[in-house]
Amino acid sequence: MSESAFTARPRADRMRVLGILNVTPDSFSDGGRWDGPGAAAARGARLRAEGADLVDVGGESTRPGAGRVPADEELARVVPVVGLLAASGIRTSVDTTRARVAEAALRAGAVAVNDVSGGRADPAMSRVVRDAGCPWILMHSRGTSATMRRLAVYHDVVGQVVDELSRRVDAALAAGVPADALVLDPGLGFAKTPEHDWLLLAHLDRLCALGFPVLVGASRKSFLGALLAGRDGRPRPVAQREDATTAVTAYAALAGAWGVRVHAVRAAVDAARAVAAIRAAGPPDAPRPADGCPPAGTLTARSSPVRPN
Repeated sequence: MSESAFTARPRADRMRVLGILNVTPDSFSDGGRWDGPGAAAARGARLRAEGADLVDVGGESTRPGAGRVPADEELARVVPVVGLLAASGIRTSVDTTRARVAEAALRAGAVAVNDVSGGRADPAMSRVVRDAGCPWILMHSRGTSATMRRLAVYHDVVGQVVDELSRRVDAALAAGVPADALVLDPGLGFAKTPEHDWLLLAHLDRLCALGFPVLVGASRKSFLGALLAGRDGRPRPVAQREDATTAVTAYAALAGAWGVRVHAVRAAVDAARAVAAIRAAGPPDAPRPADGCPPAGTLTARSSPVRPN
């Protein structure tokens, strides 16, 4: 991969920020807002102008309970938008679990694959990623959007998520995907209760200890809505969860995450830059809030993960 290509290496100056661009009618936060390739591409350009390192284009909702869309429909939603953005010099990732969609998006100009199934949904995905030589975000999940809620049962959510993700890494490496192409995502909200999500955030160091860059996707999710519920117990509406999202972004940066995936890019970039400035002003040996998670810019992937006991 050329030096100018997008890689999974951390930025030297701040944590990376992925801007969410859902070209779907039913995503939980912005479904139907960017109807048509032109409107979606304009939104992607705005996300890039606000500082997004990648615009993450998705054509199939993965909210709990969502049904699948035909592959041809997902292709029709995603590929034209990726092509328009790539033609404008804007880097995109494709948010898909289908190898066929990933391959077409990469041909259209996408530079990374964001796979919420962690490679479970389509065995051909590892070949597509390997042949493209691009970063592959492996997210932890269980089941499908339709079944994930009933699979949110753990005796040790942190240990089990780390173990299950490490198994996905093993499978990727066995398929020939290079270790330095992999990014890990704990999958907040995917087969998780709010209590599970908070525990995973509190123990990001355990995931970082596998030696791979870590992406955190908390933006506007239901566990934030539950936290901010009103006196009547109703969750805070999706559009009013942005301040809490930014707080999680700052925490992720402090914990050494490689990046965050967000709807509001400017706030996330500002938070990441502020954390980076604090780090730069402090002594190099200052204690970290999450022991064992190396600072952004120093993560290096092992050739093979160490699976926890």
